[in-house]
Amino acid sequence: MTTVILYKDKEKRVESGHPWLFRSDIFRVVGEARDGEPVRVTSHKGNFLAMAVYNPRSQIALRLLSRQEESIDRAFIQRRVKRALDYRRVFGDMRSCRLIFAESDGLPGIIADAFGDVVVMQNTCLGMETFQQDIVDALAEDLNPQGIYARNDVPVRALEGMEQMTGVLYGQVPSRVEMVENGVRFLVDVKEGQKTGFFLDQKENRAAIAPFVKDAKVLDCFTHTGSFALHAARYGAVNVTGVDISEAACSFARENTQLNGLEDRVHFECANAFDYLRKAQDGHQLFDVVILDPPAFTKTRAAVPGALRGYKEINLRGMKLVKDGGYLVTCSCSHHVPPPMFMQMLCDAAKDARVQLRQVEYRTQGRDHPILPAAPETQYLKCGIFQVFK
Repeated sequence: MTTVILYKDKEKRVESGHPWLFRSDIFRVVGEARDGEPVRVTSHKGNFLAMAVYNPRSQIALRLLSRQEESIDRAFIQRRVKRALDYRRVFGDMRSCRLIFAESDGLPGIIADAFGDVVVMQNTCLGMETFQQDIVDALAEDLNPQGIYARNDVPVRALEGMEQMTGVLYGQVPSRVEMVENGVRFLVDVKEGQKTGFFLDQKENRAAIAPFVKDAKVLDCFTHTGSFALHAARYGAVNVTGVDISEAACSFARENTQLNGLEDRVHFECANAFDYLRKAQDGHQLFDVVILDPPAFTKTRAAVPGALRGYKEINLRGMKLVKDGGYLVTCSCSHHVPPPMFMQMLCDAAKDARVQLRQVEYRTQGRDHPILPAAPETQYLKCGIFQVFK
């Protein structure tokens, strides 16, 4: 087997628990591994460190699979899938759940989400392409789904030297499937929807709003297909407005509203959330609860300053729209904006809005998106619930 030798002291990254090594960490390659094949990784002194998949085309040249010297084969991959599923069964609904969360489950680049009877898979790691069928077989045997669908239509695959593609991997997959999350029914567009069709990472955070929305007037900005809005209504909100810039998303949200019989309390407006917040503030509107769940405002470190300005604007205006003693639920899924930076932005926004924030909860992604403490990249979602005093 090919051995990849690291520069002196680069083994510290492996020893710390991080699952990535970069091209610049590699001193020498002994052997001729094809791009994406498993390799041994050793220190400069020749001490074994890990098994990994190797892709010299990628900046992340080595993605670690095991810190034991063992065969990386079908049996290994299927053990990893079983370990991931067994973990979710401890606490999760296996029909509304992220089943595999890439590096956090020891399967780099692999995402698998369960929506009702359908599983949606995505792979952004060349080294895992060889094992795709092994993963599909393991999921099919364990879960017996109606179908498994590939959503490998993400540009980041090009960085690994892979083409974009979609298609059925197992069974039959309809365009839309129904899923129940926290007792709320949702239609999920698994073939054309954003990412894998639905954002499961907010599931526990959506449940956390229950005590604060009863009998409330709620504004949900960046509502997408209505997930926070419909949870608010299910938990007793009397009036919910969902705002999204996409008419297709709003139309889908209205279908989800009808599915739950909540048309009398929930309505959606197709608008730019920045413009809507500005007009609502100019119109002196007030809400008991304002929810802000925007898409990632930055995907690079270079764009962080601009992203922070965007986050500050929506949060400042959101704070001003909250009644005295009401609640702000605010989120960020930009992993380049770490929790301390996000919190500082909120403090700056509160100062400019001339309000006082009282933290009720500060949350992250759900337990089906587990975090590796040694890899900050695996923690990306921030969700704060704050009481706002004027």
